[in-house]
Amino acid sequence: MSIVILGGNERMERRYMELCESYKCQSKVITKSTGGLRNKLGRPDLTIFFTNTMSHKMVKGAMAELKGVDTIIERCHTSSLAALKGILDKYAANH
Repeated sequence: MSIVILGGNERMERRYMELCESYKCQSKVITKSTGGLRNKLGRPDLTIFFTNTMSHKMVKGAMAELKGVDTIIERCHTSSLAALKGILDKYAANH
C-alpha cells in the first residue's frame, strides 16, 4: 500500500515513515508546501492530511491534484504517531 502524508512535523518525518514501514507500506511525507505537488503526490492508495499543521492553500492545492485519482483521503487534526497508528490500523492492517 502506498501512502502520502501531507502536513505533520518536520522532526517527525522519519518516525512517520518508520511506522508506515512497520505496516509494510511505502510512504512519502510532505511537510512543507513547496509548490509542484502534482509531481510529488503520484497516485497513492491512501492520502493522509494532518490539517492542524497544513496551510489552507496546501490543502486546497492537494485536493485539486487528487481530484479524479482513486485514493482514500483521511483527514486528521492531530499529527501524532498515535493518530497515524490509528489510521494505519484502519486502512493498512488488512492489506
